[in-house]
Amino acid sequence: MTLPHPKDKPDLRPKVHDLPHQPGVYIMRDRLGRVIYVGKARDLRKRVGQYFMESKKRTADPKTRALLESVWDLEWHTVRSEPEALLLEGRLIKEFRPKYNIAFRDDKRFLMVKVDMAEEWPRFRLARFRREDNARYFGPYPDAGALRQTLHFMRKRFGILTFGRGAPTERELKTSTFQVLLKMSGLDPSKYRERVEEACEFIAGQSKEMLKELEEEMHKAAGKLDFERAATLRNMLADLRATMAPTRRFTRYTAQTLPSTVVPEADMKALQDALQLAGPPRIMECFDIANISNTHIVASMVCFRDGAADPSSYRRYRIKTVEGQNDFASMAEVIRRRYSRVLLEARDEAAVSPGDEAEYSQEPPAEALERLNRQGAVKVRLPDLVIVDGGKGQLSSACKELQRLGLHEQPIVGLAKEFEEIYRPGRPDPLRLPEDSGALRLLQRIRDEAHRFANGYHQLLMKRRIAESILDDCPGVSRTRKEALLKAFGSVARLKRTPVEAIAAIPGIGPKLAEQIVEFLRERS
Repeated sequence: MTLPHPKDKPDLRPKVHDLPHQPGVYIMRDRLGRVIYVGKARDLRKRVGQYFMESKKRTADPKTRALLESVWDLEWHTVRSEPEALLLEGRLIKEFRPKYNIAFRDDKRFLMVKVDMAEEWPRFRLARFRREDNARYFGPYPDAGALRQTLHFMRKRFGILTFGRGAPTERELKTSTFQVLLKMSGLDPSKYRERVEEACEFIAGQSKEMLKELEEEMHKAAGKLDFERAATLRNMLADLRATMAPTRRFTRYTAQTLPSTVVPEADMKALQDALQLAGPPRIMECFDIANISNTHIVASMVCFRDGAADPSSYRRYRIKTVEGQNDFASMAEVIRRRYSRVLLEARDEAAVSPGDEAEYSQEPPAEALERLNRQGAVKVRLPDLVIVDGGKGQLSSACKELQRLGLHEQPIVGLAKEFEEIYRPGRPDPLRLPEDSGALRLLQRIRDEAHRFANGYHQLLMKRRIAESILDDCPGVSRTRKEALLKAFGSVARLKRTPVEAIAAIPGIGPKLAEQIVEFLRERS
């Protein structure tokens, strides 16, 4: 076997450029093809790109420099979430024991929940090993903190026992933890087992009604401006969903079955064939709606170019014309705003003469935009494919707005998350693609990115609103004065850093009230 000469070491920067902005695992190999490092990332492009920055190479520690000198090949595998990336990373490190990995080299494993139904009083206990003892195991769970909070919630909600062994002790019977909702005293083992079964269904993710009740309770608290309660429920929901989110179990890998590299060109070609598009969808735009209450309804638009995320083209919107929670109307508004703006920008950028305007005055907007793009007159263009997060309702609302704008031929689909069904205009039945289809994976990547971007904007607005609510308790600050302060300084955080004189200069405030505001915010810090 002839080994490659060191001077023939490949340039991995073009491959790094192809990495997606998605969670996943990256695998580095040496010139013999051996796995020498495995890492996980929330954003593969950003994380791996840091290794190949010139500044990183100069300032890296000796171990990292040695790693970079040894890397001859790079591959990656995207997953659905960061916890899945953590699970897959741990599995691959234990399997291949790469030279440059330290974490996961020992026998430490992720936590699981064990329930031994053979016991008279089954308890929910933490375990790291799945043994052949006929007990029920749930997990593993990458987020140990979220798991412990979930068990704490289950103790209160279902009245079940955790940790320890045997029948409930006198202390457990008297403790307030079990007296909040469901009492333990006077309970026989058979009745207790009914609680255990309900709790097992819950932690297995089969009881979505309870999560929906908590979410409705959070909405009500936000609607009543009780943002502290809403934030507590939001954090609780996040822990519960992180624990009960379905994660794939990764089995033993070999060199032949190691996850393969994402190939955007192949995925785009597969999507073109699946949707019978005129060409590969090189530019795709995806929309998602996020809301927590009537006062915070937002939307996101993310763009993929050549199968990879293009963050510079992302857009976010606050829904303005829709009252209440109406995803269909919200989707219609954001589609209307996005593509009416595209058409206006195209018209403004096209430096055509009055004679040309007259000649093409009856030309449909989409055809005019395509003509101008061919001529190189404008930089904006319509996407090759529009994707809306949702089913028939969201797709129908989006199609009506496109038709009003004259964009009758614009390719568009809806992707319903529950069963990953693809809805197309004029087709009553959805299209279902195989789970391992590159076309479906591409749609899922852009849909998940739109969901992440929308939720990030939504959480930002919620944090601002919760911070702004502090001023409601400040003596002498009316609603009008509060709006004037926020308009002048942008946020409560900036207001805290503002001197008294600047606050007093705001109309309606004055020196005395400004001092009261500064003192009030200092006490609440």
